[in-house]
Amino acid sequence: MAKMNIVKSMEKQDKILITGASGMIGSAMCRVLRGQGYENLLTPSHAELDLTKQALVQDYFAKEKPDYVFHLAAIVGGIHANNTYPAKFVYENTAMHSNVIDAAYRAGIKKLLFPGSACTYPKFAPQPVQEASFLDGLIEPTNLAYASAKINGIVMAQSYRKEYGFKTIIPMPTNSYGIGDNFNPEYSHVIPALMSRFVLATKQELPNIEIWGSGTPLREFIYADDVADGMIFLMQNYDEGQIINLGSGEEISIFELAKLIAEIVGYKGELTLDETKPDGAPRKCLDSSKIKSMNWRPSCNLREGLQKMYEHHYG
Repeated sequence: MAKMNIVKSMEKQDKILITGASGMIGSAMCRVLRGQGYENLLTPSHAELDLTKQALVQDYFAKEKPDYVFHLAAIVGGIHANNTYPAKFVYENTAMHSNVIDAAYRAGIKKLLFPGSACTYPKFAPQPVQEASFLDGLIEPTNLAYASAKINGIVMAQSYRKEYGFKTIIPMPTNSYGIGDNFNPEYSHVIPALMSRFVLATKQELPNIEIWGSGTPLREFIYADDVADGMIFLMQNYDEGQIINLGSGEEISIFELAKLIAEIVGYKGELTLDETKPDGAPRKCLDSSKIKSMNWRPSCNLREGLQKMYEHHYG
């Protein structure tokens, strides 16, 4: 195998591979990297590189020889998508990270970032969730397919570091949203799902909108460009095998979130609750004190981020 390089920090001329560059976090990563002066970016589309095909991934790494990898490609979705396409979520996500991590190691890249997901933490983990809660209890059943693939990727990245000395880092971002979010009703998470419903309801002058569940679960959200900025910060400054949380520390209930999005969209109707629908985890907030102790903070609050997202998608 290729000898691993000693990492100091990303240089502006380094070749950086971003998988999933057309997705919300991937496109944010490209924006933020370019804004920081990194121009030597590799951003292959799915048509150019099918990450589920091992031979194609191995050949790509051998040919392009990236210095750093942000593996951001993933099949993602909310509760409906997780329940409807569990086999797709498990197979494709596991295949992609397995192929990318192994090919990156074999190609001798300097460092790889593989993001975990807050949904891999136990459903009833003590709040705010610390990194030590990983694998310390049962996860939320509605997230099982996606979370199980992410858990496999986390363990794989840690195992390649432990056995081979391959430099991998694993940020654990909280719920992300922003420009480029998925508004497809089959795959969308709560923010784009609510936003699209309120936009349609405003156009149709509907007097009432029903929100799934009790409205009481608390969620933490972070703007996509802040996620990208935090990941770049970690790529430059963090080199440990332990998971590190990446959150905003800003919590809001689902019902209050719905009211805020309705206000931004301009929907004037009534909001009611359908408590027969699932809530998911009762609270999900990350303890991000570790990255904050390194002097990193997000720059965009929830109202500002939602406004930017709405204006970009519907403006």
